[in-house]
Amino acid sequence: MRQVAGLYVLPVTHTEATEPELPTTIPAVVHRAAGLWPDDEAVVDRDVRLTFAQLDDAVRQSARAFVASGLEPGDRASVWAPNIHQWIVAALGLYSAGGVLVPLNTRFRGTEAAHVLRTSGARFLFTVTDFLDTDYVALLEEAGARDLVEEIVILEGGAHDGTVAWSDFLARGDAAVEANDAEVARREAAVTGDTMSDIIFTSGTTGAPKGAMLRHGASVRAFASWANVVGLRHGDRYLLVYPLFHTAGLKSGLVASLLTGTTLLPHLVFDTPSVMRAIQEEHITMLPGPPAIYQTILNADLSEFDFSSLRLAVTGAAVVPVELVVQMREQLGIESVVTGYGLTETTGIVSMCRHDDDPEIIAHTSGRPIPGVEMKIVDTDGAELPTGEPGEILARGYQVMIGYFDNPAATAETVDADGWLHTGDVGYVDAANNVTITDRIKDMFIVGGFNAYPAEIEGLMLDHPDLAQVA
Repeated sequence: MRQVAGLYVLPVTHTEATEPELPTTIPAVVHRAAGLWPDDEAVVDRDVRLTFAQLDDAVRQSARAFVASGLEPGDRASVWAPNIHQWIVAALGLYSAGGVLVPLNTRFRGTEAAHVLRTSGARFLFTVTDFLDTDYVALLEEAGARDLVEEIVILEGGAHDGTVAWSDFLARGDAAVEANDAEVARREAAVTGDTMSDIIFTSGTTGAPKGAMLRHGASVRAFASWANVVGLRHGDRYLLVYPLFHTAGLKSGLVASLLTGTTLLPHLVFDTPSVMRAIQEEHITMLPGPPAIYQTILNADLSEFDFSSLRLAVTGAAVVPVELVVQMREQLGIESVVTGYGLTETTGIVSMCRHDDDPEIIAHTSGRPIPGVEMKIVDTDGAELPTGEPGEILARGYQVMIGYFDNPAATAETVDADGWLHTGDVGYVDAANNVTITDRIKDMFIVGGFNAYPAEIEGLMLDHPDLAQVA
């Protein structure tokens, strides 16, 4: 491990060459999309509809504003807001200005947000003051943490004394467009695939929330693979119910859509009726989500809605019954239903099922590692276990985090000297290397000398026809 400017950095491990036709940074992906599909819709948020060319222009304006506001390459900025287009423009502009994104969970209270802001050293905070009757600036004030950042920019909602409106922030960069554009271009050219793009906080594999440092190149390469496995393509319309502050929303949502020319529709508040309306009104083709959302749709009167546009689904995070996969294909006409597995520390991805897998594989496993990623199952002594034997899941590859921000001890606990990330998850693989997740190591307890895993017990109980949920 090496230390760079106060950051503890693991060596980069490349298991295969980066695909030459793909950019290696997120700003380059934005420009590529604008060049390939300039007039196609990129982002649809309520009444706002941006083409890829318009998104590129908005991102450049955002980047100019960061430069004019004094952000330096490597500086951190946080976004604490729901799924809105300004979130996307602010984050992409930050990347172009050479900055590092620190997303904040919209369910955080003031003290939780303060921990992330303090730990990351974020200089700027972009937020809202009216989401679900929540004023995030007020939450910081109540926690005595408003002064942790140099500037608070209000993306939507009423202003507070000392805050800056999003429109005023953008106007700064327009005061000297040519000079700021030139500086943005210089900074974009300095960003490489190994440059840090994000610090995403997670309780992770050990203890209190820690900031996983992720790279531009890993984000692009991993979610090009993800999009290929899922079948996401130009012309798809992707309803993003995952939050943008999570790797699922940021990487498999935003980055994958930019890579493929997919229209991204960030969904403000998750509830099944609004999702069903959006599918029909916006001709949604791609819908990710937990199994419950598909089950609710299947239980509704399908004659009242037109779901014929749907063709892709990514699910997981809960038990996926085989019959649900079959019904999604047969009743909803979804041609590709897949499940997968990943952690924040692995840029959100380790393994994926393939769209042509049998329903039993999709329901019961999280698939095989994506190209360039390795996985193995080990016992408590670190010895690799044979097929079918449960143990801790280890992952290694280009997509593993740089490390935990300013926390070398936690990094060393999680990523060993050979580059294997110890996930803390328990699982086993079948003969085809499909992994089945059974539990977390910390949840395991011993009964009569045998290891007992709650998730395994819950799974057996759920087989009973009279039980709907088990915890």
